[in-house]
Amino acid sequence: MVYEDATGAWSNRSLSARELKLGPGRTLLGGIDARRGGYRGFRVDRIRRLTDGATGERIETGILDRLLGRAEAQRRADAMRIRRQAQARRRTALAS
Repeated sequence: MVYEDATGAWSNRSLSARELKLGPGRTLLGGIDARRGGYRGFRVDRIRRLTDGATGERIETGILDRLLGRAEAQRRADAMRIRRQAQARRRTALAS
């Protein structure tokens, strides 16, 4: 990703994204920053470009919308996985 810091300097970052935090007045993309070797939060309004690691797609506009859409899709997939696991446990319990 290309990130603009508080002083206006741009830098390339490699981030393994873990979460999207919505807060009052700002949204943070959190993850493991390969450059600094630890967890960092980046203000979404300062992200100038993202490159999707899976597809190689470059995203320069609508970054927040893309991140929110991806987070929602992941939330739905997680909810479905949890539902299926619960159903499997119920079936196992009933069969016993």
